[in-house]
Amino acid sequence: MTAADAARSPEQAPAPGAGRPLQALVGLAPQEIGRRVARALDGEGPALLPVPDGTPRARVDELLTAMRADSVRTPEGVTALAGGAPARPDTALVITTSGSTGVPKGVELSASALRASALASVERMGAAPGDRWLCVLPAGHISGLQVIIRALVTGTEAVHAAFDTQGVAALARELGPHVSLVPTQLRRLLAAGVDLSDLGTVLLGGAAAEPDLLARARRAGARVVTTYGMSETCGGCVYDGLPLDGVRVRLESASQDEPGRVLLSGPVLLSGYRMPPGAADPGALERDEEGTAWLRTNDLGCWEPDGRLSVLGRMDDVVNSGGHKVVPGQVNALLAEHPAVAESVVVGRADPEWGERVSAVVVPTDPLRPPSLEELRAWVRERLPAYAAPRELEVREHLPLLASGKPDLVALRTPAK
Repeated sequence: MTAADAARSPEQAPAPGAGRPLQALVGLAPQEIGRRVARALDGEGPALLPVPDGTPRARVDELLTAMRADSVRTPEGVTALAGGAPARPDTALVITTSGSTGVPKGVELSASALRASALASVERMGAAPGDRWLCVLPAGHISGLQVIIRALVTGTEAVHAAFDTQGVAALARELGPHVSLVPTQLRRLLAAGVDLSDLGTVLLGGAAAEPDLLARARRAGARVVTTYGMSETCGGCVYDGLPLDGVRVRLESASQDEPGRVLLSGPVLLSGYRMPPGAADPGALERDEEGTAWLRTNDLGCWEPDGRLSVLGRMDDVVNSGGHKVVPGQVNALLAEHPAVAESVVVGRADPEWGERVSAVVVPTDPLRPPSLEELRAWVRERLPAYAAPRELEVREHLPLLASGKPDLVALRTPAK
C-alpha cells in the first residue's frame, strides 16, 4: 500500500489509476446496503465486500483478513483495519465464495459488468422504468444484490422483506413487483395458495427447478423465467436456457451430442479473483485464439433439441458408482416428476462396495404414503441405465438449506441420524 493509499480515508474513492479501497459491510440493513451499492456503482467511495447476515463472528474475522479489507462498516460506524490492500480500480463489489477446500476467495466484479448484467436482465424480462422490485433473498449474496441493481437501473429502489408467504402475497397485491426466488420459496408460495399472477416476472434460480414445479407455477398465473449463473457472472446470465444479450455459451465436450463443461463469455464476467495472503490465484479466465475471455465453470451441461442449454449439475458432484459416472441432476430431474415426490436431492454417499452409492433424499408429497426405494428405482430405470437408479432412499420432512436457499449438499451427503 502506498503512502497516498494509507492517508486516504476509507470513504474516499481512489485516485485515477490507483487501486480502490475495500470496505466490508457487516450487520447493515438491506436498504443501507442498497444505498452503498448505488454509490459504489457510481464510482463513489470504496469497493464493497458484503458479508451475509448470520455469518458467525469467527468467520467474519476470517473473511476480513482473507480479503484484506481496508475497513469495515457496521451499524456503529466505520473502523479502519490493518493489513488492507486495494482492489482493482474498476471493482465495485467483492463477493466471497469457498471452493472444495473451504478457503475463501473473492470474486471481483466491476461496475460495468454489474450494470451490463442488470440491463441485459431487465431487457430480456421486458421490465420498464419505474417497475417495482421485491427482494426476499439475502442482500449479502449476488442473487439479492442483483435485485438491488436491477431496481437501480430502472430508476427505483428494491423493497426488502424477509420471506414469508403471506407477506409476499400482500406485497404482490400492493406492488405487483418483479421478484427473484429459489425453487423452495416458489413451492411454499404454491402450497400457501398465493395468487402468483399478482407478481411481475419471477426469476427462478439458485437450484434446478423440476418441470412439474414450473408447470404448476405457470398454471397458478406465475410468469416464471429460469436463470443460470454464478457470482463470477454477476448472477444469472442464461434465462430459460438462452444466454442474455452479449453472453456466449460453449460446451467443452467430445461431441455436440454429449454433455460437457459449460464455458461462458461476455461483458458480465468477473475481473478476477481476490485471494487470501499467500494463497495461489487459480486464475479466473482463459482466452481463446481470438483473444476472447472465457470462464470455465464446474458445471456440466448439454444442448436441448431446440438449442437451449440444460445444466445437469456440477462436475464435482458426479457420482462414481462401481466405475459408472452418474450425473445427480439427471436422476433428480426424473425423481422430481414422480407424483409421490414433493422435493428431492440426489447425492453420492461413501459405499464400501461401490465406492459411492447413488442416494436419493426425498420429501414426500404425502408424508403418510412416501414412495419406496423400489418404486423410485423402477421409475428411473425407465429413462436411464440401471446403474443410475438410487441404491438408497432417505425420507425427510424437509431438506436442509443454505442461507442462499440452495440445498445443503454437504449435509445431505451424510445420512440423517
